[in-house]
Amino acid sequence: MKEYIINAPQLQSLQKRAGALFVWAVCWVMWVYLLIPLVTLSSWVLGDRKMINEMRWFGGYKSLLELMQIYVVTLLVMVALWLCWISYRKFRSRAMLPAAHKIVNDAELCAFYQVKADELQQCRNVPMITVYFDDHGHIVHLDPHIDR
Repeated sequence: MKEYIINAPQLQSLQKRAGALFVWAVCWVMWVYLLIPLVTLSSWVLGDRKMINEMRWFGGYKSLLELMQIYVVTLLVMVALWLCWISYRKFRSRAMLPAAHKIVNDAELCAFYQVKADELQQCRNVPMITVYFDDHGHIVHLDPHIDR
């Protein structure tokens, strides 16, 4: 159950935190890598004298076209890698899921979440429930709010 925790980073493993940090850094590097030519092109088109001289120094329009080809190829490679990753995750999740769905009864729910059966029964038909958690993300108590 802990691998599905989103808003409780203290419950994530060190490996998952490091992986998320690595993906975050790679995404920002790719974003900056793709924005630098757009900033350069915008400055050149708007007539920035320094950028005009820099564009002449690096070969002008022909150099810009070669650079744009590199960026298009980079984008295509990134899209291909992204699609491969999505396909891999899709096929992997199919392999991990059981073929038949098991119907879970109340006793199994209570055992899994470590909740008393009478608390679950009291919360069955009420419009609002308060769920109390401990520091480790486990359910401690269910409090049904009964309208009077």
